[in-house]
Formats: sequence, C-alpha cells, structure tokens
Amino acid sequence: MLDETITLLFRWLPFATAKVGLEKIEKAVQDSYLRLERITPERFEKARRLRLKFQDKPLISFTDLTSAVIVQERRLRQILTEDDHFTYLGMGLQKVP
Repeated sequence: MLDETITLLFRWLPFATAKVGLEKIEKAVQDSYLRLERITPERFEKARRLRLKFQDKPLISFTDLTSAVIVQERRLRQILTEDDHFTYLGMGLQKVP
C-alpha cells in the first residue's frame, strides 16, 4: 500500500515535506528496515480474481486486494491499517491500528 501512503503524503503535506517523507521511505527500503513487495503480473492476476470473487464488496479498492494477495502469500496474521476492508475478506486478519 505504498501507493496509498505516497498519495496521502502529497495530499496532506506541503510538497517539500512530502518529498522528504518519500525519501525516508526509500531509504528505509534501501537499508532493509522496510520490505518492499512488488505487484508482479502473477500477483495482479490473483488480485483481479479476488476483485471478481468479492462482487458484493465494491468499496474494497484494488490496492487493498493486491495487498491481500501478499498477505496470503506471506501468511501474515496482523495488518497495520485503519481500513476495515481487510476484515471483510475472511482471511482471519487481526487489524492493528
């Protein structure tokens, strides 16, 4: 959900401050403090299938679905989010605010 984080940085903060925030995120990835998971074509396809599966949940973003794919692959049980959409997917995730 790095794309959403970057979007919010630049929406809520002055450009110069947001740019510094983005640089800090990039440095954290470079220093292996954060792990960046890329959406591969295979992951995209899995997310597309989830989108079609959850037709009754139109408010779940495609970004959230791509994140759900990674959560499943990594067998994660907790997710740091303010978003309730992950609980709707029935993956047994514990939301950590």
